[in-house]
Amino acid sequence: MMFVAAESTPTSFKDFTLIMPVISVGNVGQLAVDLIVSTLNMCRVGYIHTDCLIPMAGNNPYATFAENANDLSTNAEVYSSPELRLAVLQIRTPIIQTKSKKFCKLMVSWIKASGFSRTVVLSSSHAYQRDDQQLLGSPLRYLQTPSMQKVTGDRLKEMEWKEMETVSTFPGVTDSEQRLYIPGGGATKGLFTDSCAEDIPLVVVLIFCSEGDNIPDAFTLLNHLNTWLHLVDAPVSACAQTQPKWRIPASWRLLFGSGIPPALF
Repeated sequence: MMFVAAESTPTSFKDFTLIMPVISVGNVGQLAVDLIVSTLNMCRVGYIHTDCLIPMAGNNPYATFAENANDLSTNAEVYSSPELRLAVLQIRTPIIQTKSKKFCKLMVSWIKASGFSRTVVLSSSHAYQRDDQQLLGSPLRYLQTPSMQKVTGDRLKEMEWKEMETVSTFPGVTDSEQRLYIPGGGATKGLFTDSCAEDIPLVVVLIFCSEGDNIPDAFTLLNHLNTWLHLVDAPVSACAQTQPKWRIPASWRLLFGSGIPPALF
């Protein structure tokens, strides 16, 4: 895997925060990243070249006017906001099934070499496969590596975030052996365990959901993340539960296709 920087773009991400999605149920992480890039008007600074992802090329998903609508986009691109010391990796295609472990190791290696101060992975998991203890309360969960724990301390617990529960390896037989289980989470578990092994400060923020229209899940996940990172300030309002305004990218107009052709009727 290789990071290819755009022309005349600084490639140092030292002390930046990295936000990236994992290809998981409902593509919630990708939708949330779309909202971040569009709202913060982040600049593309390069792309990831790897044989672990299905190839893809298309138009600019964040086009704001006709002149930049035809800019080429690829399957894994990096966006940056130097003033916020924030970088975002958007992944647009699935990992090739036989190369999931390789992709995780390559990503961890790139994160470590780039000098990111912390990494946030946005993911999701099948709602229908929740354990009994996960059925009540918030559908949002987090995981953090030991290295991240040293940075954040008890900050996330003080914010009343719920840590992802472990489940029984042999349900109904014995509860003595527990494991981390993220069904539908794609490479989430692999990235997390590899980051633990490499002492990388990383947090996974995920939501339990089902396939369908997952736009509301993306907003829920992003608003939850925003309570910690404060990417966008909520507008001042008399309403106690006012949420920040996220800018929907132009590409979402075709999220469910171009509609039913009138000629069918």
